[in-house]
Amino acid sequence: MRQGLPRVPKDRIAVLIGSKGVTAKSIRNASGCKELNIDSETGDVEVKWGDAGSYDPIKAMKLPDVIKAIGRGMAPKAAIRLFDDQHFFEMVDLRDFVGKRSNQQRRIRSRIIGSQGKVRKLIEGLTDTEITIYKSTVVIIGEQEGLSAARQAIEMLAGGSEHGSVLGYLEKDRRRSKLSNRSLDSIELRSQNPSSGGFEELVPGLSEISDRRSRKMRASQVDPEDEEAVAEMMELSEDENIVWEEE
Repeated sequence: MRQGLPRVPKDRIAVLIGSKGVTAKSIRNASGCKELNIDSETGDVEVKWGDAGSYDPIKAMKLPDVIKAIGRGMAPKAAIRLFDDQHFFEMVDLRDFVGKRSNQQRRIRSRIIGSQGKVRKLIEGLTDTEITIYKSTVVIIGEQEGLSAARQAIEMLAGGSEHGSVLGYLEKDRRRSKLSNRSLDSIELRSQNPSSGGFEELVPGLSEISDRRSRKMRASQVDPEDEEAVAEMMELSEDENIVWEEE
């Protein structure tokens, strides 16, 4: 089966192919496809898959995103990580915010990158993602939760939000994520080590007190005419004894 993939910009064709075809070979091996054909003149990309069952359909679904990420400025090694089950791809088009005005696109790119790339690095660090800015697009790769937060941050900056507000949002989201993960870990730990102690672990001896109260309650309800019940009630438990005192 042959499948057409996103066309790559001409200035990214050599990156996609790699020195002596190394990058194209790495993509072919990682995806499990039979052939990966790249037109070095036009940037057209076509893939050929083997018979059903000879490749992973999930990787086949992710291959267009890998090609698109590389075509939009992402380093091939980072883009190939998209084949991992936990990594996903997002792309933000800055033209959705400022149209085709190149000076406005440049202004937003500067806001996202920050002085010496500090803003971009902060977003990447707080969301565990990788971000690449190429012409009018921003490409983000990472795990699902961090990916959503990073995209939201990029869109906030593109929409005019202050850097402080955006970073504050990311820090709050990261704290929330940590608390959520901690709660999930706690639930998993309890499920793996079920404890039937309940309050007994908090109040040692509580079950013994409860047992004595139950025996007293049963004793107060014994029918005096029922000899067997009276005899059972008169039996002492291990924690009971009789003390004789003279008056």
